[in-house]
Amino acid sequence: MEQHAVTKITRSKSFTGERAWAALDIASMNGITTRLHWTDQPYKWHINDGQEVFVVLDGCVQMRYREAGVEKAVQLEVGDIFYADVGTEHVAHPQGVARILVIESEGSV
Repeated sequence: MEQHAVTKITRSKSFTGERAWAALDIASMNGITTRLHWTDQPYKWHINDGQEVFVVLDGCVQMRYREAGVEKAVQLEVGDIFYADVGTEHVAHPQGVARILVIESEGSV
């Protein structure tokens, strides 16, 4: 019997976590995860061991990052995409409630 793919629709605006940075797993493909995060609190400074794509779906996020030891910041609005290459130190600070799609290597921090 042939197995068919499962289609999944996610209404991101209806997802609310019980805690900051709660995540809803959307997909895992070849070691890459796609997760929807809900948050109203900053994350922590971290460095990913792989690449990361960060898409603001709802709300605003101030993304802080370091380049050559200098801290920089950019305001991300709905639809904006932040790409962090391997070794990019960064931290997300939502401005109120935000929903963020994160695509990264499985097991990333």
